[in-house]
Amino acid sequence: MFKQCSMCSKKWDLRDDFLADPDILYLGYQIHFENLETGWFMFNHSCGTTLAFPVSEFSDLYEGPVFKKSQNGTKQCPGYCAKRDSTTPCPLQCECAYVREVIQIINQWPKK
Repeated sequence: MFKQCSMCSKKWDLRDDFLADPDILYLGYQIHFENLETGWFMFNHSCGTTLAFPVSEFSDLYEGPVFKKSQNGTKQCPGYCAKRDSTTPCPLQCECAYVREVIQIINQWPKK
């Protein structure tokens, strides 16, 4: 089982089922700058609860480049990662950019 809702007990056997569920809405991203994989993706379920997952549970969805250097705090950085509800892709070659791409994949996942 991938996840069970803590409020209504709905179960999703697979991550794909979870992402395809029309009762699931992506809410935001809480960054962990020191270890991006331990940041959190948050989702709302129609029953009213919020479900949180570490980035590591979704990072395999992205197959593009992962940059080694952070651009956080530079003049070029648009600061999208610090805005929890921002879904805008990052235009920089920044180590955080792949997470922004995972957000795009999640938001474009076809709902059933």
